[in-house]
Amino acid sequence: MADPSHASDDRATVAERAARAGGERAIETFRTDVPAETKTGKTDLVTRADRDTQETIVETIERTFPDDPIVGEEGDELKNVPESGPAWVIDPIDGTNNYVRGTRLWATSVAATMDGEPVAAANVVPALGDAYLADGERARRNGAELSVSDRSDPKAAIVALTAWAGSRRPAVYTDLWGELVDRFGDTRRYGSAQATLSYVASGGLEAVVTNTDPNPWDTLAGACLIRRAGGRVTNLDGDRWQGTGGFVASNGEGEIHESALEAAQVIRED
Repeated sequence: MADPSHASDDRATVAERAARAGGERAIETFRTDVPAETKTGKTDLVTRADRDTQETIVETIERTFPDDPIVGEEGDELKNVPESGPAWVIDPIDGTNNYVRGTRLWATSVAATMDGEPVAAANVVPALGDAYLADGERARRNGAELSVSDRSDPKAAIVALTAWAGSRRPAVYTDLWGELVDRFGDTRRYGSAQATLSYVASGGLEAVVTNTDPNPWDTLAGACLIRRAGGRVTNLDGDRWQGTGGFVASNGEGEIHESALEAAQVIRED
C-alpha cells in the first residue's frame, strides 16, 4: 500500500510527471477534427481527448501511488476530495471549449492533496510550452521561481473571473463582472480556470474571483501555486479557502484582495 507519509516533494514529482504525460497525450489531437459531446449544457463539452488524457494521468499516478484515491472530472473517478488521507485531483483538459476551437489556452492539471489540502500541483499548458509547478515550498514556471505581482493599486490591477454560472444564474456572473469593472483597472476571462489561477501565481494577474462553487479539479492546483508564490486564497468571508465555495485568489496585497472580496460579496451566490 502507498505510504501517506511521502513528502510533498515526492508527490510534486509524480504530479509533474502525470501532468506532462497527460499534456503530451492531449496535444496529439489538438487542432484536429475532434468530435465533442455536450454534458450539462451546450458549452459544457467533453471529447475523446479528455477521456484518453485522464486515462494517461491516472495510469501515471498509479505506477507510484496505486492505492491513492483519484478525483477527476471525467469517467468514474471520485467527484469530491476525501477529508482525510492522500488523494489526487486531476483535470485532463481544463478549457475543453478552447481546445476544440484550436485556442492554445488549456491546461492539464494534477494536484496532490493530504487531508483535503493541496500539497503539490502541476498545471501544464502544452500548446504554449509552459509548466507551472508547486512543491512543499515554492512555485516555478519552466524552472524559474514564481512570485505574485507587487501591485497594490486596484485601478492599476487586472483581475479575472472564472467558474461561469452559465444559463443557471447568468445574472450572478454578469453583475459580478460589473462590480469588478467599477473597482479595478481591467478584467479578463480566459476560459481555463487553472491557467487563469496560474497567471496570478506568475504575476500576470492580480486576482481571480468566483462567487459560484467551483469543482476541485478546476481550482485546487491553482490555489496551491498561488500560495506557494506568496499569494492569498480566501473564501468570501475572508477566511482561508478550504477547497469549496466561492473564493478570491490574489497577490495578497490588502486593497486589491479586499476590493475583490467586496465585489464578490455584493453579488453573492447562496
